[in-house]
Amino acid sequence: MSTALLTPDVAQRVLQAALDRGGEWAEIFAEDRSTSGASLDDQRVEELSSGRDRGVGIRVVVGETVGFAHTADLSESALLEAVAAAASVARAGGASKTVALHSGGLVLPTAQILPETIAKQTKLELLFAADDAARSVEGGIAQVSVGFGDSRRRIVVANTDGLFETDDQVRVRFIVMAVAMGDTGLQTGYQVLARTEGFEVLSEDIVRRLAEKAANQAVTKLSARPAPSGELPIVLAGGSGGILFHEACGHGLEADLVVKDTSVYSHRVGQLVASPGVTLVDDSTMGGEWGTARIDDEGTKASSNTLIDDGVLTDYMWDFLRARKTGRSSAGNGRRQSYQHLPMVRMTNTYLLAGKERAEDIIASTERGIYVRQLGGGQVDTATGDFVFGTSESYLIEHGEVTEPLRDSNLIGNGPEILAKIDAIADDFSMTVGTCGKDGQQVPVGCGQPTMRITSCTVGGTA
Repeated sequence: MSTALLTPDVAQRVLQAALDRGGEWAEIFAEDRSTSGASLDDQRVEELSSGRDRGVGIRVVVGETVGFAHTADLSESALLEAVAAAASVARAGGASKTVALHSGGLVLPTAQILPETIAKQTKLELLFAADDAARSVEGGIAQVSVGFGDSRRRIVVANTDGLFETDDQVRVRFIVMAVAMGDTGLQTGYQVLARTEGFEVLSEDIVRRLAEKAANQAVTKLSARPAPSGELPIVLAGGSGGILFHEACGHGLEADLVVKDTSVYSHRVGQLVASPGVTLVDDSTMGGEWGTARIDDEGTKASSNTLIDDGVLTDYMWDFLRARKTGRSSAGNGRRQSYQHLPMVRMTNTYLLAGKERAEDIIASTERGIYVRQLGGGQVDTATGDFVFGTSESYLIEHGEVTEPLRDSNLIGNGPEILAKIDAIADDFSMTVGTCGKDGQQVPVGCGQPTMRITSCTVGGTA
């Protein structure tokens, strides 16, 4: 971390000023983010961009009131002005304590190859390789769009409890969308690779396989039949359904919603909320996953936290302020989009643990149902747990075999009810990636689960 972003001595003086103005607790969040991206659409380079954003956000807490100010000026005088603005929520008064920071030391990125060291031409060559691979798939590929993005986010978090922590986060993402044209119209295949790692995770072979998978997905859907409607068993392929549990129960386990009684899971710790065998974990320590970081955006060290253990609700996800209010420790779930935003309780990598059954046996024991290989977007009402999710790749299960591909449809249900309807869990755990939106803020998250069966779910098909 460059000492030009925020040094311990400057941070200490600024935080002391917050206390001198009557603040009970204060925090500085400094961020230096650099990004680059490129996109290819119909074999034309549509975008080749880069950017950098630096700034500091300051929180001052007095009782239940939070004052917040941010500035792109990193000078000490500007930070003191921001402190004055944030501390306007406090009554004038002397400091109750003296700030003494304890630095965790310099943190280097874990990336083996920093994307910023790779020539733009090399990145463009990967886009063209993916485009070529998608178009080489037979069956009517009409359009291909490819995108690449990388970011390096260096942060410093300091607060009046003496914390001074840094992190250096590098992420890369590669996206392929292929469109096939046939008698049934246009069908889309979509694949993404996203890692909290460096350019070492990308190669021509990897992006070509990703593109072929997207193209084959689109071509297969050309022969898809309308999905059936009604209540049917659903078998979710490993990794693909993680986003469902992220939305259907993950958000409801975030402490800010819980303490406001706007979650269906409020006041239910110790109760059976899912089928026995269902264990849900939020884990920001998973190597390379999209929601991984060494610390959260409040400086709390990354950790793995079990939320549901063998069907029983054991805990919620906590940020610093919510945890402080209840007299417990943060779980490392305080996250923010940028220095211009206040942190809030957010998921990191949220997943269901693997079971002991084989995926093929779960399918074979399903007389009739739907096999969902990939989910699309969805939404949930956290107060009730009701959700709607789209499928982007699914197949009919008949007499224990996966048969015909189905057109996109919707899965409609209720989070707590779905958790109670899981009756089979396989041993083939895998992860997928997403971007989670909450109160206008976007953060990267990982989602995962093994292949599993839900005994009954409403399918909004067209047949």
